[in-house]
Amino acid sequence: MALYKYLLVTLVILSLFWGCRDKEKERELDLREQQILAREKEFAIKEADYQSLLHMRDSLLTRRDTAIIIQRWPEDIAGLWNSKSVCRESNCSDYVIGDQRSNTWEFISDSTGLYTRVINNNKVVRVFSAKFDSTSIRLHYASDTSASKNLELTVELTRDNKNLIKGMQTAGIDKSCTAKFSIELNRLTNR
Repeated sequence: MALYKYLLVTLVILSLFWGCRDKEKERELDLREQQILAREKEFAIKEADYQSLLHMRDSLLTRRDTAIIIQRWPEDIAGLWNSKSVCRESNCSDYVIGDQRSNTWEFISDSTGLYTRVINNNKVVRVFSAKFDSTSIRLHYASDTSASKNLELTVELTRDNKNLIKGMQTAGIDKSCTAKFSIELNRLTNR
C-alpha cells in the first residue's frame, strides 16, 4: 500500500512538472497576459476620456454660475456689407498689384464672440474672428494646418461714416510673401 502511495505521489508530482513545462500552456498564459494588458490600456484610455468629460461638464456647470458677457456688433455695423478690395502691394505670385475682388461681408456674433463671414456666390469663403472697439475693427483668419498653403489674413478697419467702412487687409502665404489690399465696405442692407 505504501508503494502505491509513493507511486501515486510521484505520478502527481511528475504530472505537475510536466504541466509546468507544457509549451502550449505557456503560450496561452502569455497570450492571456497580453490580452489583459491590452484591456487595461483600453480601460485607462476610457477612464481618461471619462475624466476629461467630467472636467468639461464641471466647467460648463461652473460657467453657468458666472455672468457671461455676450459681445454683439453695434446695430449700425451688424449685417451685410458689399466689399471691394484692390491689391496695393504684393511680392506673392498669387496676387498682382491692381487685382480687384468683390464679396459680401456679414458681421455676426454669437455666444462665443464676434465674427465676420466672407461670402462669394452664396458660399461662405472664410470666417474671420473679430475684435471691436470704439475706434477700429480688427479681423483675423488663419487656414488650418491641413491646407496646401498656409494663409494668414489680418484686417484693420475704421468707420468713415454710417454706410462706409475702409481699411487694409494683409495676406501672408506660407510666411514667405505678403500682399496688401485696400478694402472698402458699403452697407448692403439695414437691420
